[in-house]
Amino acid sequence: MTAPRYQSIVDELAERIRAGKLLPGTQLPTVRMLMKQHRIALGTATRVYAELASIGLVVGETGRGTFVRDTTLSRGNGVVQQSLSAGAIDLTFNYPSLPGQDEMLREGLRSIAASGDLDALLHSSPQGGRAHERQTVARHLRNRGIRVPGEQVMIVNGAQQGLAVTALALLSPGDVVAIDSLSYPGMKALAQAMRLEVVPVPIEHDGTDLHALEVLCKRRKVSAVYTMTTLHNPLGHVMPEPQRERLAELAQRYGLLIIEDGAYAFLAEPAPKPVFTYAPEHTVYVSGLSKSVASGLRLGFIAAPMRWVPALERAIGVSTWNTPSLTVALACHWIEHGIVDTLEQRKRNDARRRQRLARRVLHGAALTGYASSYFLWLTMPPDIRADAVAASLARDGVLVTTAEPFATTAAVPHALRLALGSVPLPMLEAALQKVRGVVMGG
Repeated sequence: MTAPRYQSIVDELAERIRAGKLLPGTQLPTVRMLMKQHRIALGTATRVYAELASIGLVVGETGRGTFVRDTTLSRGNGVVQQSLSAGAIDLTFNYPSLPGQDEMLREGLRSIAASGDLDALLHSSPQGGRAHERQTVARHLRNRGIRVPGEQVMIVNGAQQGLAVTALALLSPGDVVAIDSLSYPGMKALAQAMRLEVVPVPIEHDGTDLHALEVLCKRRKVSAVYTMTTLHNPLGHVMPEPQRERLAELAQRYGLLIIEDGAYAFLAEPAPKPVFTYAPEHTVYVSGLSKSVASGLRLGFIAAPMRWVPALERAIGVSTWNTPSLTVALACHWIEHGIVDTLEQRKRNDARRRQRLARRVLHGAALTGYASSYFLWLTMPPDIRADAVAASLARDGVLVTTAEPFATTAAVPHALRLALGSVPLPMLEAALQKVRGVVMGG
């Protein structure tokens, strides 16, 4: 049977894109030019580009035309590398992106181009950022309840670098770091690379078991505590205010460095004040804009006591991983014009919709999560292995993460973390239905 005319044109263009003959960013012919080249009707030409867009190979921009997408990049609209290569739906990472963010980027770059001192952006910034940029970030941190001058804020190349330079500046190989029994895999990897001794602390229903932490401090010389007090990853806990106060008191009593990770804190609004506000001389607060704005905007920030700022600045310099001046200028422009605030509110709403969808589809399952979080923790029934579920789902085109990357204990619970923020809602629902089918049998 002969394929429809539009399909043969789609296949031809798709093959050229995948073979690298049409490079990312290439502008394709206009619809009318495509009509003329292939002697097809307007509706057929329009359908060709719509089909290419639906499989993630091109993007149409109003008033500009149709362009080839970079398919090697993970994207928040569901066009992820695994999807393109294996037809899979990726529920392993969160790259939350909203419609219209590309136009925000275009407008932001136009505004920077129209500014007076472009030459400054051709030069490296000082370790931690320029004074006015640090002040801008300090104003943004007020949204998280942190009020410090710009001198106590350092700009880094993403929150992960913020964690790395904090450990490099303030910890030494062999130091004991207390960490939740389920925690952020990036911190686990960092501790291993820096030869820090990670000691797991049990987790209660609302956060770290602080009684167990105190017992540990009495038994061992603990140098630091790594904590996600607001929107714990992967469980979604928000530590209550009394526990934050108690953690601050433990830090003061035992001389602990608190590394407070606020990467997802923007999703919990309102939230209790960070531990930083209760123990400002013992806490380093680390966060960034990768989740609240875009994963490609590698900008993070550190708020720290003034006595640690010189050491942190030196660590930023030693890392030789300086934040590009153009990226910082764009981020500060978006902060100053309220765009970051708007995106954070829109993403909170988006995350709520996704949580409601997930809880409806997975009703009856053992779920743990926050109402406006981009991830959900799914505990397996007693007779089901998480690795077997993950393997079965992968064969059916859905990628999920087991508890293993998050576990800091030898015993790994049988559970899955489902990242909800990187695929369109209809695709997410289809993937969650498959999860339900494997875990709950229907």
